[in-house]
Amino acid sequence: MHRNDSLRTMTATRWASPAGAALLLGLTLVAASLTAAAQPTIDLDYSHIHQRTLDNGLHVVVVEQPTVPIVTIELAARNGAFTEPPELNGLSHLYEHMFFKANASYPNQEAFMARQRELGMDWNGTTGSERVNYFFTLPSELTDEGVAFMAAAIRTPRFDQEELERERVVVLGEYDRNEANPFYHLWEATQKLLWYAHPSRKDSLGERDVISTATVEQMRWMQQTYYVPNNILLVLSGDITAERGFELAEQHLGDWPRGQDPFRANPIPEHPPLRGDVTTVITQPVNISVVQMAWHGPDTRNDVEATYAADVFSFILGQDGSRFQENLVQSGVALSASIGYSTQKYVGPIYLTVVTQPGGEQRAINAVLEELERFNAPDYFTDEQLATAITLLAVDDLAGQQSSLNMAHTLSYWWCSASIDYYLNYIDNLRAVTRDDIRRYVETYIIGQPRVVALMAGPATVTGGGWTDASLLDAISPAP
Repeated sequence: MHRNDSLRTMTATRWASPAGAALLLGLTLVAASLTAAAQPTIDLDYSHIHQRTLDNGLHVVVVEQPTVPIVTIELAARNGAFTEPPELNGLSHLYEHMFFKANASYPNQEAFMARQRELGMDWNGTTGSERVNYFFTLPSELTDEGVAFMAAAIRTPRFDQEELERERVVVLGEYDRNEANPFYHLWEATQKLLWYAHPSRKDSLGERDVISTATVEQMRWMQQTYYVPNNILLVLSGDITAERGFELAEQHLGDWPRGQDPFRANPIPEHPPLRGDVTTVITQPVNISVVQMAWHGPDTRNDVEATYAADVFSFILGQDGSRFQENLVQSGVALSASIGYSTQKYVGPIYLTVVTQPGGEQRAINAVLEELERFNAPDYFTDEQLATAITLLAVDDLAGQQSSLNMAHTLSYWWCSASIDYYLNYIDNLRAVTRDDIRRYVETYIIGQPRVVALMAGPATVTGGGWTDASLLDAISPAP
């Protein structure tokens, strides 16, 4: 029912609908044959996006998309793993589940769910590193009732003890499902080394012991601390005018009292840099071998220019005709290869992942190490590939605008991890990315920089290859 974002695949962080993916694929095939001079220019119009901040600090964005008679109502809080010290790790996720329960207007979950059915809602919520969001999509003629329903849930939760006890079991079941996935263990092992000083601040799933002992008092503290209007975004996206959207926001949420700045009393610690290469070998029942490298990347507070270069570079390398794909995949070294960066306010991670046949680990590692040294070469990508990447990212954004739900998710993500203006100026800033920008990005954050290297393989492969943390470190270290 609820999705946790901790295992989200990392690419250039844009949201894409199925229709957008199809459009993007179509243009990919066309653009591959274009010269730099023939690259199409995609003009994006954001005049249908309107924003306002109410007197209590609630930020409201209205996206006018009248083509289909539906509206998505989304609330997002600057909350999630980045707000959690170890003793609270997992409570943002549990709170997300408790949102869909009893409140002052609906005495229990049954009444809450019955009202959702009456309104014909499609609904859900997610918890990530820097955002918790809740969203309803319903017929636009019921937008007033939908905003009132959302307002009751966020302003007046009851946190019934019995409902909390039941929901703890549900969240722990989600934990169990993650642990049944071998790739979760790869992700978890890499995360704990990458974020060695504050691993809880990047783990939106949380710790089992914290979840199983969570109390009503902790839920109240979470509400009073982070669920205040000056830490919340409301998006109304779809068949609604800006005037009507701001009117409904003021009507249902305008008298919600402003709270204290949650980050003044609970500042987010800066994560220290990696102190050197560190390795880990994970044994799982898999029939492939996965080599993963991870680095600390840029963030939107300290090096926003590099976040654009990171997205463009990742997109270039993801294309079939890139040297990265040719040298690692088309060559037969790897079954697949990818590199991605996740834009975040507090240090975005960079992941490079290759999948190979058992026994091909050292060959894959050697090929990746050679490839890394080429990243800043003047001829590593062509002008056409650079232009095409920017064009396809623009098309991806344009396709995403066709969905009211997609737009709500996109705007709430950027509001939490950067700003709405970051999104509105994103494509223009991509178009300004130069080769020098990309070279600075790879030299600052990847080439020669400390990293975490993980190897996940089956038991026979680990044993037969003599793989240990120490031997993996030797495998990635330059010869004396």
